[in-house]
Amino acid sequence: MDLVPALEEPLKKVLGPATAKVMAEHLGLHTVGDLLHHYPRRYAERGELTRLAELPLDEHVTVVAQVATARILKFNGGRGQRLEVTITDGSGQLQLVFFGRGIHKPHKDLLPGTRAMFAGKASVFNRKMQLAHPAYQLLNAESSDEAAEAVGSWAGALLPIYPATAKLESWKIAKAVDLVLPSAREAEDPLPESLREGRGLVPLPEALLKIHRPQAKDDIADARDRLKWDEAFVLQVALARRRFAETQLTAVARVPKPDGLLTAFDAKLPFTLTDGQQKVSKEIFDDLATEHPMHRLLQGEVGSGKTMVALRAMLAVVDAGGQAAMLAPTEVLAQQHHRSITEMMGELAQGGMLGGAEHATKVVLLTGSMGMAARRQALLDLATAEAGIVIGTHALIEDKVQFDDLGLVVVDEQHRFGVEQRDALRSKGKQPPHLLVMTATPIPRTVAMTVFGDLETSVLDQLPAGRSPIASHVVPAADKPHFLARAWERVREEVSNGHQAYVVCPRIGDDEDEKPKKGAAKKASAEDEAEKRPPLAVLDVAEELARGPLQGLKVEVLHGRMQPDDKDAVMRRFAAGETDVLVATTVIEVGVNVPNATAMVIMDADRFGVSQLHQLRGRVGRGSAAGLCLLVTEMPEAAPARARLGAVAATLDGFELSRIDLEQRREGDVLGQAQSGVRSSLRMLAVIEDEEIIAEAREEATKVVSADPELAALPALRVALDALLDEEREQYLDKG
Repeated sequence: MDLVPALEEPLKKVLGPATAKVMAEHLGLHTVGDLLHHYPRRYAERGELTRLAELPLDEHVTVVAQVATARILKFNGGRGQRLEVTITDGSGQLQLVFFGRGIHKPHKDLLPGTRAMFAGKASVFNRKMQLAHPAYQLLNAESSDEAAEAVGSWAGALLPIYPATAKLESWKIAKAVDLVLPSAREAEDPLPESLREGRGLVPLPEALLKIHRPQAKDDIADARDRLKWDEAFVLQVALARRRFAETQLTAVARVPKPDGLLTAFDAKLPFTLTDGQQKVSKEIFDDLATEHPMHRLLQGEVGSGKTMVALRAMLAVVDAGGQAAMLAPTEVLAQQHHRSITEMMGELAQGGMLGGAEHATKVVLLTGSMGMAARRQALLDLATAEAGIVIGTHALIEDKVQFDDLGLVVVDEQHRFGVEQRDALRSKGKQPPHLLVMTATPIPRTVAMTVFGDLETSVLDQLPAGRSPIASHVVPAADKPHFLARAWERVREEVSNGHQAYVVCPRIGDDEDEKPKKGAAKKASAEDEAEKRPPLAVLDVAEELARGPLQGLKVEVLHGRMQPDDKDAVMRRFAAGETDVLVATTVIEVGVNVPNATAMVIMDADRFGVSQLHQLRGRVGRGSAAGLCLLVTEMPEAAPARARLGAVAATLDGFELSRIDLEQRREGDVLGQAQSGVRSSLRMLAVIEDEEIIAEAREEATKVVSADPELAALPALRVALDALLDEEREQYLDKG
């Protein structure tokens, strides 16, 4: 009979079914190894108190503090009682509240001067941060036996504080860790010995003991350095193996004809490409000329000319006898790309038609809402190679769509596509087609290495000549209502100068599901009020503007619930200058290109993320006139959301903003759902802080994999990889 390795032992055998169930359901921990890798979030020192001033709102927190005051108050005409305890740690105060029958024990335990650990969910009431009915553990030496034993159960002077849940407090997790800690000695070390010794890292068993039960601060530092390396290295090995596997695939090399379609297109361009566009194009053309599939991520600032670079790559492939497909996330964007690409190509996009140029090809559009006749013709053009370029939405992925010879897939706005869709489109080539992924969300280098580590990266960070600067300002509507009135005056001024404007709202409106919930609390701070009010809606705002401050201007709306033909008609009228002001949701966030639109007012701007605001702002200043972006908010000046808007207004550098975004939102949101497998494996590594480790780990991983692709000589690394690549993550990487 095989013995289960110590770290794979199910927790229910070690901790009992009840605790194991909570750990599995609420923390995703199933085995002894999972629990050993559930690291303390921070450490409280016996002699030092934690920082109450920095508590995160709406999170389950554990604090170590001292009771300052405790008093029983009556309410409800004397019928109800509550215990209010104020605790302090030198950096700030926090109120604890206990109600009803649950007040007697804490009233006896929590006397002024008592030190304890408290755990609960931090919320705000009457503008004060509080924990309602927190669990607590006394830390006084003379307190009850149970508490004395709890304090004694931590070896050193550092109390580990674990990520916890309402069902399982930090100190209960600590007790569970005590039970499994002896198994840490049997942990297999995934790092090659030469790498570990070369970098002076402690062995894995030692790191696990030190992270959970440090005797001194140096122990924590040693353990973190080691565990960060594990995470970075194992993940980079997984990605390096993907890259290695891609180099083993064969693709058709696509080299453009010397005097073909690409040469004819370049000759009719009314401007010269920027140095950045030329450099990135060369990287792409070099990749296309090899017999392995290109895997390249093209990141570029809003308006840096990514579409032009992608179009030239598609023309090169058509020149070489293949076909190219561009996958866009929305119908509005697919139609916009089709319109702008056929305009840029002119007679070169009229292959097989009267008036088509000598080297011309056909550029077709394929979306779900097309009429049957147009759709049938598009499918025929693809199957017979009449069309060299197709631009479409998910409709491109359907089984009915057949290509004659698919040579290149361009995916626009990577983060909106699941890897399955990319994979389905790639499988339509006779051999794996080349892949170019474009994103307008600037991604810091190490995030790109962590999330898109199987892609080579090209960056466009220059704006083409003729692009105008965009001035951005925060408009505090609650503090200074006259600022909002001035914002609408500015819109009228832009229109009277012959320009157009966007007004963006977070919500469509006129929908039962979107109505605010009844019975919200009466008493709330200005920040709560701004949060609780339903977000402003396109339909309401458009009506108010047309009747009020923008009366007499031609105002239209655009949102996702409109019929595709209606959306297209609205965009055409706006592009043709027939509409003065377009009130829209974020459907205009990417790819919409109307050079005459110079102003944008974003309502409830605090409801949008940093990178989304940056994307939206990129819709103005696309012509020769300067752009203006006004961020309207009702948040009070002290609110964190206001600081975020200030950061957006202060810089136009998308890479700088993406760093701010990442630091504020924690990596999880930024790495996104599509990357969930990667994110959930990063417990210790912070993608921004640990840039150097990630870059070095990528280098080491590439060396290890090229020397031993199957990792035959490193069985422990293979085991760590299998643990990282559970089924979902394995699929994610395979389809990447």
